[in-house]
Order: sequence, then structure tokens, then C-alpha cells
Amino acid sequence: MDLSVTLGRLTLRNPILVASGTFGYAREMASVVDFARLGGIIPKTVTSQPRQGNPPPRTVETASGMLNAIGLDNDGLTHFLHHHLPYLRTLPTAIIVNIAGKTEDEFVHMAEQLAPHEGAAAVELNLSCPNVSGGVDFAIDPIVTRRVVQRVRQVCPLPVLAKLTPNVTNLVPIAAAAAEAGADAVSLVNTFVGMAIDWRRRRPILGNITGGLSGPAIKPLALRAVWQVARQVAIPILGVGGIATSDDVMEFLLAGASAVQLGTVNFYDPTACQRVAEELPRCLEHLGAASVREVVGTLRLPGS
Repeated sequence: MDLSVTLGRLTLRNPILVASGTFGYAREMASVVDFARLGGIIPKTVTSQPRQGNPPPRTVETASGMLNAIGLDNDGLTHFLHHHLPYLRTLPTAIIVNIAGKTEDEFVHMAEQLAPHEGAAAVELNLSCPNVSGGVDFAIDPIVTRRVVQRVRQVCPLPVLAKLTPNVTNLVPIAAAAAEAGADAVSLVNTFVGMAIDWRRRRPILGNITGGLSGPAIKPLALRAVWQVARQVAIPILGVGGIATSDDVMEFLLAGASAVQLGTVNFYDPTACQRVAEELPRCLEHLGAASVREVVGTLRLPGS
């Protein structure tokens, strides 16, 4: 069974990755996951300077999901390059570094700093974090999305993935802009903006008031986004949103995703990513497919 997938200039051994912000910097999962079974790891988002993140509470469980407002808490790019990347580059799987900038120039500068360091297979541009001031602005405007991706491509030889927000009326023109600018793939989708309220205290539960909704609750919405973009934009897609089982993975592949990222499930079942990767060949065999590529985008519509 050929599980390999190609996302532009990036080739992975299989389509199962773990989403940024849900897997730490991989050290935390070393005792429970065989990294060699995964197609790739996307560590926690890195920013140019250290960030303390948002005030607590930062997470709250919701019906079939989770709201988080971590706020990109991290120690900054310099610390990542000298402390985390040396460990990550020793792992037997692809490492995709997720970066977030406050400005377009900051994205470009971070990508430029990352480029000379060995260990990164690709860079994922977090154009869409809903928990940071200005964090969504890049991915709600096709012109800005195109400009950021294009400028990063000019200074960084690594494959570029653009992680887009679902908090827009139409994702298609934004994904198209990323494709036109040279993105190797788009990650669909980041979290949906939501909130939780303690009505007895008349207060929001999250310290940031709003947060990003993830988990099974958003899976139907993420599937719809992948399907819509796959039909109109000729660029590989990484499906993200509520994926926890091999059945979920197959649904995203048929909708048009070439690979997927498991996110919230890692918090309550950190072995899920490995188990799903191991179950994938049986799912493909059920459809009579000998490779992942054979099933991508093969959803049969009514009347077909």
C-alpha cells in the first residue's frame, strides 16, 4: 500500500500529521507515540519574540469540542531554533514549523531566519489565529494573503503551507490567492471564533472573552470548506478540524484533502494519530485503492 503524499514540493510518508498547538514540541509525546508512524509533526506556533499568551482561563470544554484562547504562548523564534529544533531534527518524520507574525515583515523575517537551519521540511504560515490581536487579519483578505505568501516564497526555499481562517464568508478566493502566490498547500481550517458564558456570574468564562472552537463540533464545517476549495482551487489541501478516527480521515480525503492534521484529539487521546495511521491501509483497501492518491477528491455526488 502506497501511503505517500505530495504537497507541492513537500513529500510525506503518509497523510497523517498532528496540528500545531496540540502536540507541544513533540518531546511531550515521545513516551506514547512512535513518531516514525506519522507523516509529519507541526510543533506549537512560534512567534518572533516571546509571548506570555492570554490571561486565564485559557480553555473551556464545550459540547463536542473545546474553546481555547492560549494566545500563542511561546519563548520566541531564537529559543525555538536553538532549543527545540535541534531535538526535532532528530525525529524520524517531517517537521513543519508553524510561524505567526504581527506584521507582514515579521512573517518574512522569521521565514528568512528559519531557512538556513537544518531540520525543517516546510513552513506553515499561521495567517489565521483567532486568539491574538491582528492574528486573523492576514487571512481574511486575499490581497494580503497573496502578498505574505509571495514574500515568504522569495526569501525561504522551504515548501510553504498557508493556514487559513474559516471566519470569512468565502474561503475560495483566499485559498486561490495563496495558490497564485506560490503556496505549496493550504491548511483548512483553523478554529472558529466562539465564546462561553457563565450566566450565574454574568461573566465570560475565557479570560480573553472569545476563543477558537475546535474538536468534533467543527468537523462538518471543515469538511465543507475542504470540499468547496478542492473543487475550485488547484492546490493540495491539508484537512484540519475535528479529525479523530480513520473514518474522519477518509471523509476528508474523499472531500479533496491530500493529507490531514489531527488536533484536539491529541489532548484526550495522544495515541490517536498513530492508531489512525496504522488503520489507514485497511480503509484504502476497502475502497479497492492501492494508494492515498487514488481516493483524494473522489466523492460521488448525487446523480453521478
